[in-house]
Amino acid sequence: MSIEVSALERFAPGRGKALLRKVSLDVPDSAFVALVGPSGAGKTTLLRAIAGLDPYQAGTVSLDGQVMEDVSARAGQVGFVFQNYALFPHMTAARNIAFGLDVLPAARRPTRARINERVRELLELMQIPDLGGAYPARLSGGQRQRVALARALATGPRVLLLDEPFGALDPIVRRSIRSWLRELHDRLGLTTILVTHDQEEALDVADRIVVMQDGQIVQDASPVDLDSSPATEFVMEFLGEAVSFPGIVGAGRMVLDDPLVLPFSVPDSVADGPAVAMIRPYEIQLVPAQPGQNAPLRAVPRGARNGYRHYVLNCAGHDGIPFFLPQDGADHALEGAALDISRARLFRNGLACL
Repeated sequence: MSIEVSALERFAPGRGKALLRKVSLDVPDSAFVALVGPSGAGKTTLLRAIAGLDPYQAGTVSLDGQVMEDVSARAGQVGFVFQNYALFPHMTAARNIAFGLDVLPAARRPTRARINERVRELLELMQIPDLGGAYPARLSGGQRQRVALARALATGPRVLLLDEPFGALDPIVRRSIRSWLRELHDRLGLTTILVTHDQEEALDVADRIVVMQDGQIVQDASPVDLDSSPATEFVMEFLGEAVSFPGIVGAGRMVLDDPLVLPFSVPDSVADGPAVAMIRPYEIQLVPAQPGQNAPLRAVPRGARNGYRHYVLNCAGHDGIPFFLPQDGADHALEGAALDISRARLFRNGLACL
């Protein structure tokens, strides 16, 4: 089921702060999209608007080309998993899963036998077949999350909306359960939108990542395109560790303010003037210092990580640049070196210019 959001606007009560600013988003059938951004960016507000849980003052939300006017129009088509799971503590896992079917109008409600069969199917699908009789207080965080997901899927929706569903889980459980969620999405042919603060999580499971800031979408692209061509400095910084180097573009070259950072060539399409080069730490290369580059490059070891030794580089213009050297690399490579950042992205006034 495709989702189309067109020029959606929502304001805080009393026409206060704009929470969504003419947001438009197209999610094709069977896509898995992640909404990311800082707190207050509008991620959950947009998700709840798509679900019909919160009102909006302008714009439309359409499912398969049909404009949805209210939450009742979405009934049975959209499943929603809340951040805190919102399980009923006085009901067993099985009763929680069955709730959406139990409250359907009599004309649409399945028989009790069919509801029980559906609950058994979902408990199997969630890989918790023996926990139907357990109450939420007896379940682990990962098990409660699976019960909440089963409840959202009970009515057979074609759209699944997830609001920070892994926020309360420890990192090991998060990693395993998000891989399982992606497999479930593919197996059921769902259209899924996930809200998360975890960039790694978004990169791991989503086909597309939508970056939000101040109630707007600032970039919507694949994980590969976001990494290679971030639209703004904010996107570059938000989606991973980045180091900034100011400088001047002139005559097809970027000359950096820091004397230990080598100039590098840029396309002629980049206009002359002040710019900022931003680069991931693992993309920085060490090269021999050029004549006249006498400022020392100091490397402070910070331990090892994933087969690399971690250093913090301190030089004339920067302190605390993270740097990773392969475990089998030689420490003397750090002596008398300069920084090659020719793989950097360039920005001017916060916007990409390369």
